[in-house]
Amino acid sequence: MAKVKNILFVMADQLRRDYLSCYGHTFLETPTIDALAKRGVRFTQAVTSSPVCGPARMSLYTGRTAFSHGASWNFVPLQTGEFTLGDYLRPHGIRVALAGKTHMRADIEGMQQLGISAGSDLGILASECGFEPWERDDGEHPNQKFNPDLAYNKWLRSHGYESPNPWNDFANAGKGPQGEKMTGWALRNSVFPARIDKSHSETAYMTQRAIDFIDDAGDQPWVLHLSYIKPHWPYIAPDPYHSMFKDAKLPNANKHSKEKENAHPVYRAFMNMEVGLTFSRDDVRQTVLPAYMGLIKEIDDQLARVIDHLKVNQLLENTLIVFTSDHGDYMGDHWLGEKELFHEPSVSVPLIIVDPDPKADSTRGQVDDRLVEGIDILPTMLDALNVNVPSQRIEGQSLLAKIRGQTVVEPWRDAALSEIDYSYYQARLDLGIEPSQARAYMLKTHNWKYVYFKGFRPQLFDLKNDPQEFEDLGESKNTQSIRNDFQEKLLERLTDRRNRVTISDDMVRERTAGAEKVGIIIGRW
Repeated sequence: MAKVKNILFVMADQLRRDYLSCYGHTFLETPTIDALAKRGVRFTQAVTSSPVCGPARMSLYTGRTAFSHGASWNFVPLQTGEFTLGDYLRPHGIRVALAGKTHMRADIEGMQQLGISAGSDLGILASECGFEPWERDDGEHPNQKFNPDLAYNKWLRSHGYESPNPWNDFANAGKGPQGEKMTGWALRNSVFPARIDKSHSETAYMTQRAIDFIDDAGDQPWVLHLSYIKPHWPYIAPDPYHSMFKDAKLPNANKHSKEKENAHPVYRAFMNMEVGLTFSRDDVRQTVLPAYMGLIKEIDDQLARVIDHLKVNQLLENTLIVFTSDHGDYMGDHWLGEKELFHEPSVSVPLIIVDPDPKADSTRGQVDDRLVEGIDILPTMLDALNVNVPSQRIEGQSLLAKIRGQTVVEPWRDAALSEIDYSYYQARLDLGIEPSQARAYMLKTHNWKYVYFKGFRPQLFDLKNDPQEFEDLGESKNTQSIRNDFQEKLLERLTDRRNRVTISDDMVRERTAGAEKVGIIIGRW
């Protein structure tokens, strides 16, 4: 093995950590991802920076928390001028490309203010999170807002799927008993196979596009973000993946009736949203979960193609591989669907890092239980490529030293942060609060989880004695001192954000108390 030249940054959308066999799933086997864990380091306590696609991804791409970079929900633009992975690496001659989803929304107003044309080279980078858009596809194309010229749509039509929007009508629609189209937007149709061959699915297609990029890059150093849209909804899988787990004995939902007793107001509001009420039904979970698992299995199979391609082209020996997800999926746990709140099914993510550098040989196959956040991935990648990590902007910490068996002198964080802007949800309207009030923050230690909701009481869970997070101790008299400690920790963390981004601490130190050196004398008698 050699030093890192390239990085393959793989993300699966809405993938729960516990639905990989290397993380303990009992019958869903993911041998490709397991093999990465055996070759690298598997992190057991990684959490998303925000349990929503857009802000989670912007944190991954900037190394900054959601309310620092400001793109706090899916359709909130990332401010022009916010440094991303590509901005840090491109000046070093490294191609930084995307194949798949980012959920980036461009700051058109900011670009116009600076006179940046959206179609210019700079405008394209500013609109695409700093990625070269080898192929961007956020994977949400209902008929009301689809693009007929989407590359995937055009490719599907070239393979005989005749429709203005084959993404909706074939790739994400089920094939009924009589061959009829069954919309993927109805959860009941998750039992049907997609109306396409498995070789034409979104996952297979984007895998091929990733391979195409690797070939196109040749000898130039590269970072490729292979960002799979699945197993995110619509939960429609191609044959045979749709039926692989239809007869499996599925685990019961992790929920308890006592969670509904005196439930936290925000939690109750989310439980009462349509997706929460729907997924609370056991028959819905039993219908959707096999398709969800099939989509995960498909990703594992397709990722094997990319790994094999790297191996055949002798690129494994100099390519760092990062595998993660943006957030999880409740799937009926805690009476909820989707993600958004801070229970483990939603906030915990897989994270596996395979470092080809010989210095990492001593840690291969190891498990790391540090409290890791999504913001740690960018500084880890910069560190691996020997690129300076600017501490005045980046709030995450590099994971590389310990991966390479080095003694880490600075103490690691004792609590992991995640946060959400829930102003766009029906839950906010039901609570009768303004958008600026709809904010929540989580701090998680190895033993406790504390959630602060602006304007409401907190939640507190004893993870050691209640790992299923059934009993909310947010109002318990016995835990008042613990909640006070967490409130102080949260205040400290929030006031430690990197907001002075245009000048480094070293420059501040150099200029401190230096006015007299340049002839400015203040207060002398």
